[in-house]
Amino acid sequence: MKISVSNYSYSQWRHRDGKTIFDCMDHAKRFADGFEFANLDCPDGREPLDYAKELRAYADKIGLPIVCYSICANMLAEDLDAEVARVCREVDIAEALGCPVMRHDVADGFPKWYTGIKTFGSVLPRLAEGCRRITEYAAQKGIRTCSENHGTFFQRPERMIALIEAVDNSNYGLLCDMGNFLCGDAESIVSVGEVAAASIHVHAKDFLLKKGECVHPGDGWFCTRGGDYLRGTVIGHGVVPVAQDVRILKNSGYNGYITCEFEGMERCPE
Repeated sequence: MKISVSNYSYSQWRHRDGKTIFDCMDHAKRFADGFEFANLDCPDGREPLDYAKELRAYADKIGLPIVCYSICANMLAEDLDAEVARVCREVDIAEALGCPVMRHDVADGFPKWYTGIKTFGSVLPRLAEGCRRITEYAAQKGIRTCSENHGTFFQRPERMIALIEAVDNSNYGLLCDMGNFLCGDAESIVSVGEVAAASIHVHAKDFLLKKGECVHPGDGWFCTRGGDYLRGTVIGHGVVPVAQDVRILKNSGYNGYITCEFEGMERCPE
């Protein structure tokens, strides 16, 4: 396995100190084997494809592979055809970045337009259709697609397994985020064990945890699906058993990148 880092981890540094994405890539090169983009954050007036090519050229120059491109998506958008077409354009950006893997979201809940039965199983065929169409397009470009336990609607391992079985395409896999299972009130080590064999990319992050019966702890904390409180922190400082999760992944045969994500309040990147 190799270590990568997400541009998302540098958000605080960029906003606080005015650092550029190229500064972030230079810093990552000091310790990481790869770099991941969570959305492109394209400057005003720039064409995303041209900007992606510039980022790839810089990454090639400093010897830092871009290993994954992660974007927002919603397979429960009212116009599924339009959303699939939009995400396929993002696949083109992943190709320009030179990424072997692209992660897209699945959905963040039932939209207002939806009037059917509000269970995961009732919308699973539609979710699978969108993901399948996207991965069929990506396969033509040599890019594998995956979806992450991201957003409380899709943060339980049984839902992840159900979706990959429904998509039924070898080009499509799962992105296992060790920390995000807590957002859906699922235990990390059990969940990682369930999805490890189907995972083609991994995120490592850590959270502080307070039980939901206490008052809201304040800035930086957010609620899980069940009402507990989480706050991002430095890997190793929280309750996510990152080292144990890594062993589970290794024992399952995973041999890809593990991207470090930092979303805490501690000063970054020190």
